[in-house]
Parts: sequence; C-alpha cells; structure tokens
Amino acid sequence: MTRLLGRVVELVRYPVKSMAGIASESAFLGWHGLHGDRRFAFRRMADKSGFPWLNASRLADLILYQPCGVDERSGEPLPTHVRTPAGMERELWSSELQREVAERFGGEVELMQVRHGIFDDATISIIGSATIAGVSRESGVTVDSRRFRANIVIECDEGEQFLEEKWMGGTLVFGEREPRPVVRVTMRDARCAMLNLDPQTAAQDGRVLKTVVRLNQNNAGVYGTVVRTGKISIGESVSLVVDDGV
Repeated sequence: MTRLLGRVVELVRYPVKSMAGIASESAFLGWHGLHGDRRFAFRRMADKSGFPWLNASRLADLILYQPCGVDERSGEPLPTHVRTPAGMERELWSSELQREVAERFGGEVELMQVRHGIFDDATISIIGSATIAGVSRESGVTVDSRRFRANIVIECDEGEQFLEEKWMGGTLVFGEREPRPVVRVTMRDARCAMLNLDPQTAAQDGRVLKTVVRLNQNNAGVYGTVVRTGKISIGESVSLVVDDGV
C-alpha cells in the first residue's frame, strides 16, 4: 500500500558532529546518509570509551561553529573551513581551530575524519514540520527546525504532530522519477539535551526536552536505513509504502 505523505521542505547535512548544519536545495542520499553528513568529529583525547566524540552536550558552544567552503575531491561536499562564534574563518584542519575548541572544552581534542560518517544511532534522520511546530508551541519557544538537527524535514498533508510514529516499519520514497531514493524507517529518534540548545546562542532551555518527554515519551522524528540511493531535492513528493501484511 502506497500513500502520499507530503513534500520535502528542508535538507540539511552536518559535516562536523555537533557543529551547525548546512542547508541545501538538493543532496545525494548515499548508503551512509546524505553525502557530506557527519564525516568529521573532534575526539576527546583523554576519553578511552567506545564513544569519545566531543558533542554539544559536553560543549554547547560547538553548535555556534559553522562549517563552510566546499571540497568535492572525494566525491562528497566536505567543508574546507569553519567560521567561529567570533566570526573568524579557520581552516578545518588548522591548529588554530583545534586549539580554540580544546580551550573552550577544557581538554585536549583531535579532529578525526571517518569515511562512512560518525553517527549516534543511524545514518539518516527525518522529522515532520508539524512535529517541530507542535513541540515549539507546547514548550513556548520560537519555532526553529535547527534544534532538531534532522537531515530531512517533511511537510505532511495531514499536519499531525508525531505522525512519524506511523511510519515505523514502512519505507519512504522520494520524488517521482526513477530510480527514486528510498529509506526504510527503522527506529524512533529518542531525544537528548541538545534539543534544549538555542541554535543561535547556545543558551539552554529545558522546556523543549521536557515537552517531548511529556507529549511523546522523549521521541521526536525517526531514523532510517537507506534502501536505494539517489538525489533528493526540496519540493519533491514523499510517499509511504507499507507492507499490507504488517
């Protein structure tokens, strides 16, 4: 059974883990998520755990750093520089940027690049614009999709918040022309304290996460696995395919 959901209204990649995202009119969806998404991260040198990456939960100011510039020699749109909160542009691999991040964090860090990306749970994250608007309204904060750090934002015809819950186990098909990119929805997006960070100032507001907990058991949006690769563009249709036997 196939049902038209709506259309794509935002496409965002986050080249450096926990830094600001880069919105685009189109993006290539590969086997490891959007090309150029979360390919870099700062590693906490003193951390010997299996997840040593520096994120905004440990250093909120990270979300104020803006990757910029494009290097496509690898076949992906990767940043060449990072604009700091003070407005200075530093080369991505520069000692100046590493030193500044280390000083803000209060510990030694090292920039790492991972070819297939550095993800918490899955390679692609998707959310409906109605969910963003609903959480914002209920929590009393200004609507800003950047808080939710999704790769794909869909404006659904139904306009129901947390509609993504009904997509579990189904597949999302993008566009009209073959071969159409396809994502299988595999799990709910359980939220963390990053949701409380204002993307513009890094100021924390606990009302946002508390609202998601109250309204939907801490879930907002979904994660997926890429089933078919291809280009996705703003304005393209999104359909949900559900196995009739499910």
